[in-house]
Amino acid sequence: MQILVAGLGRFGRNLALGLSRLGHEVIALDQSEAAIQEVAPEIEEAVIGDATDDNVLREIGAPDIDMAIVAMAEVEASVLITTHLKNLNVPQVFAKASSDVHRTILERVGADRVIFPEQEMAVRLAQSVEAPQVLHYAELLPHLGIAQIAAGPAFVGRSLASLDLRARDETSVLAIK
Repeated sequence: MQILVAGLGRFGRNLALGLSRLGHEVIALDQSEAAIQEVAPEIEEAVIGDATDDNVLREIGAPDIDMAIVAMAEVEASVLITTHLKNLNVPQVFAKASSDVHRTILERVGADRVIFPEQEMAVRLAQSVEAPQVLHYAELLPHLGIAQIAAGPAFVGRSLASLDLRARDETSVLAIK
């Protein structure tokens, strides 16, 4: 998948590098030469430029990418970039928000998903403190999700029937690895 990451602050830099390591073709865009130089050795394409300029977005091929992530929380810039990307018909645009009002504006200009990285990570950390045996968790609906758990000593050598997870924890086993 070809993904544009606009903005290489802490979040954007780590996101661009992580996506690249997962095998995605990443285009990083930032005005800071130092930020671009930092990620350039590890990603497909790193471009110094102003993401708020729709001509720059066109020049780097934004109309042909699969997804864009606006990784900056500055309201005016993120709204302008999101608007340009949607006008260029980028199929999916995710944007970082800094407040609920910012989220509302981004949604109104067409962001497909608005993210609050610090808030989302805080929730994940709280869940891992509460249930350290949960390795991964994906919420599907409020109070409903899919989790990968580490089978502790209480699970070893026992059948699923004897564990009675459905009655005890309101849990259904989907797969065993």
